[in-house]
Amino acid sequence: MDYIKALKNGVLDENPAFVQLLGMCPTLAVTTSAINGMGMGAATTAVLLGSNLVISLLRKVIPDKIRIPAFIVVIATFVTIIDMFMNAFAYDLYRSLGLFIPLIVVNCLILGRAESFASKNAPLPSIVDGLGMGVGFTLALTILGMVRELFGAGSIFGFSLFGEAFKPALVMILPPGAFIALGLLIALINVVTRKHDPKKGV
Repeated sequence: MDYIKALKNGVLDENPAFVQLLGMCPTLAVTTSAINGMGMGAATTAVLLGSNLVISLLRKVIPDKIRIPAFIVVIATFVTIIDMFMNAFAYDLYRSLGLFIPLIVVNCLILGRAESFASKNAPLPSIVDGLGMGVGFTLALTILGMVRELFGAGSIFGFSLFGEAFKPALVMILPPGAFIALGLLIALINVVTRKHDPKKGV
């Protein structure tokens, strides 16, 4: 397995949020700021790494008929660990993300990688796959959070950039702003990738 290609696949070619449009619930809901997006992405990455590793190790033990419930139990275990860890060591971020931390259990990205990759491959490739997808998801949420925070509050990671005279577009930190920002970012990515890939050109 080409590990560099696998990482690139998760970050760029098959980015979970910008290309596959997976995990839209947290992508749209928590990205009101860059730190929220990064925090949710990091939590999801940790769950991806843990669940991919365990599911890969147990792939020959789990009966095929109950594989989905078994995957969910494994994923829920890691989500609970991450939830408790954030509650103990990152309480402000934990409060900001709220219900969306437990909802990582039903993130279709994690269950999808467990079913399509970890359950069919050895532990190391499964870890690399989880890392690539997790980093790609984290970058997407962080970028989306930066765009929304920049135009909606005039800051990035809480640091004000434009001073008191700046008039923010409050719609960007409201639900409609999530759809607007995501749509524009996906369009920009499609334009850039078409320019660099002759096969996708029109």
